[in-house]
Amino acid sequence: MEGVDRAMLLIEVFVPRNALSEDERQALGRGLIDRLMVEDDSHAIEIIDTQRTITQVLLHEPATWVLGDRPAADPANPPRYLVRVTVPASWRKDVCEHVVGAVTDVLAETERAAGRDPDRVRREPHAIILTDGVTEGGIGFFGRVMSTMDLTEFVSRPYRDGAMWRAPAPEAPPGRAIDPICGMGVDLDDSALTLVHEGTLYGFCHGLCRRVFANEHGLSLGREDPPA
Repeated sequence: MEGVDRAMLLIEVFVPRNALSEDERQALGRGLIDRLMVEDDSHAIEIIDTQRTITQVLLHEPATWVLGDRPAADPANPPRYLVRVTVPASWRKDVCEHVVGAVTDVLAETERAAGRDPDRVRREPHAIILTDGVTEGGIGFFGRVMSTMDLTEFVSRPYRDGAMWRAPAPEAPPGRAIDPICGMGVDLDDSALTLVHEGTLYGFCHGLCRRVFANEHGLSLGREDPPA
């Protein structure tokens, strides 16, 4: 999954009334954030920490929950889950597979901790996960509408500012590059997104990172730097 494409703006979890204790709800919410914002060697910690600042989990217990099963089934025995994850629409396709897998893992752990069968959320349709995309112009904070480019710039800003005083990062292995916007490792294969600036080849995990870099350095995306 691309470096900047993991900002989950809203994670909503619907569970039947009294199916989980407050401690279990807190653990589930924290587990979802930690699993979806997983820290690994391929992503800069500054990116992940900034993404966490705009990620929120809401747990709902609807007053009425009716299943379509025949004969009628009790949604609390065992607990059913409906999870809706909201991201910018342009990121939805990229994150959907990661979201479904990560959320299912956390729900399975919730079931295991409660002494129930953790595998049922993979064996039965007891956990429905929806990935919704917010269309361009539908996200706002700081009192203004945030475009996808604005959001990418916001999420990557701490990493980029830190790069100004950090010691030079180790060189990437042959055939790899470090995205200068988000710090993610990139394979320099035939499908890689790249730009040449001042004689240096840069690789990017996503077109948005490439656009941010081009904007900052006055580069055209239609061509590489002109010869010196």
